[in-house]
Amino acid sequence: MPFAAGFALAVSLVLNPGSAAGVSAQVSILPASQSPRQYVENYFSDEPIMIAISQCESHFHQYDSDGSVYRGKINDQDVGIMQINQFYHADTAKKLGLDLYTMEGNVAYARFLYEKQGTAPWASSQPCWGKYKNNPSAIVATTLK
Repeated sequence: MPFAAGFALAVSLVLNPGSAAGVSAQVSILPASQSPRQYVENYFSDEPIMIAISQCESHFHQYDSDGSVYRGKINDQDVGIMQINQFYHADTAKKLGLDLYTMEGNVAYARFLYEKQGTAPWASSQPCWGKYKNNPSAIVATTLK
């Protein structure tokens, strides 16, 4: 499923090159040999707190075992590896040409959201990731390994 989703995103960007203006350069397709966790770690290597947020929010899951998008346990409007709330963000993501149901689109939208609002959209999981806010290098070393 992740490969198909990545392929669909790549095709959509080729067919509509202006559809993701401003964020298309930040979207990268998941290599077949890369796990979702590795994808997030690489994608957010410059913002390690986002790696911890993904761990706390979804445990690095974009999809459930049946192939459906991973949804929040408390709020089923939270979707994907970064638990983006589709009620609040689906329209903006669509305008940016990003699909929250793909890992690539979900992570790219999370970066967009983080650049606009910081960690505020993930405040409900702060008890989990907040302890690393002042020491982000400890995230990969302790929590995620």
